[in-house]
Amino acid sequence: MALYEDLGPPLSEEDIALKENMHRFAKEVLRPSALALDRLSPDDVVADGSLYWDTWRQIQDLGMQNRGMPPELGGISLTPLQNAIIMEEISWGSIDWAVAFGASSMPYLFAAMIGNKRLVEEAVVPYLEDRKGEYIGCWAITEPARGYDVMLTGVKGSGISFDTRARRDGDTWVIRGQKAAWVSNGTVAKHALTFVSLENDEGSEPDVGVTVVALDSPGVSKGKPLDKLGQRALNQGEVYFDDVVVPADQMLVIPRRPPTETALGQGVAFNPNAALGVAFVGLARAALEETLEYCKQRVQGGKPLVEHQLVQRKLFDMVTKVETARAYARAVSLYNSTHPLGMGFYSNASKIYATEVALEVASEGVQLHGGMGLSKGMLIEKLFRDARAGLIEDGANDSLALAAAPAMIRDYPY
Repeated sequence: MALYEDLGPPLSEEDIALKENMHRFAKEVLRPSALALDRLSPDDVVADGSLYWDTWRQIQDLGMQNRGMPPELGGISLTPLQNAIIMEEISWGSIDWAVAFGASSMPYLFAAMIGNKRLVEEAVVPYLEDRKGEYIGCWAITEPARGYDVMLTGVKGSGISFDTRARRDGDTWVIRGQKAAWVSNGTVAKHALTFVSLENDEGSEPDVGVTVVALDSPGVSKGKPLDKLGQRALNQGEVYFDDVVVPADQMLVIPRRPPTETALGQGVAFNPNAALGVAFVGLARAALEETLEYCKQRVQGGKPLVEHQLVQRKLFDMVTKVETARAYARAVSLYNSTHPLGMGFYSNASKIYATEVALEVASEGVQLHGGMGLSKGMLIEKLFRDARAGLIEDGANDSLALAAAPAMIRDYPY
């Protein structure tokens, strides 16, 4: 069993069963899928008949999409610890698939949250009932000239505007613009949680609008799947909006606020970084376990690597890093579960620390594997590439730290 069961709150029988089931699914389905898809071109990953689609069907068949949804719609309520267990185990199997599933749920969670009856009937209910991998969502927020800044502050409208604009036309909004090549699930998604700037007649700075767009709507087009260093099982690509019409009652309007009203980096409803912190703990643990097993088997100088003192010290440091990252990531997740908007600098710090730990542990794992660690087809080689993406994913770490620092200085509870 994983080391973390000896630390922190004790796991209930239900927690242990959940962990074992999710670990089995990650080991038998997600990791083999990610390893196989890692070798393919981005176009081949999502081609008809690809293992990619079979994996989505198995994820949906497991009923993963019911987590956090309203009970009246068939949703499943889990404790913060149980959600962390699920995210860590999925990410242990494949950070690619963990990010893909997290992004997929976003438009449907939003639609359920705002309670628009038409959206619930047309999108949420079919998503919850989907067992064929047909309902996949994405988060269309970043743009070619808009990156981490809008992800941190878009909901609060603190001085950031989107190049993707929407203008009011009677009972509808008409959307025009482009979202960046980094939209996770962008070229395969059925619905997009879409952030826009709302044009107005006063010439003042626009408010922010958030809506769910069906990506089979007239005027929507998609780019080619992005070719990347790591997380290659995660489809990403542009989404274009050319006068796409959405009903006015599906647009949530967030009034723009002067930058002085809220510090950059303050917690916002759509800050994903706490979840990423937990996810990259799973990747770090995978790298640690893979390296420990290799060092037990690999003989060098007449004895297994694990019997060499220097190797023992390196493994000891790797374990320490994984355990401390887990403790912090889970503490932040628990905090955010009891504070509706969370605390932005805690979430950012969780993501920064966990992703940097994941890269350090994976890098040390490559080193301890020696030449085999550089070989294509080795899990540790893939984990290293996947971990490197984390330092940029959903906000480059340096930028996230600088964005959250003013709120940290102002609000840190000494």
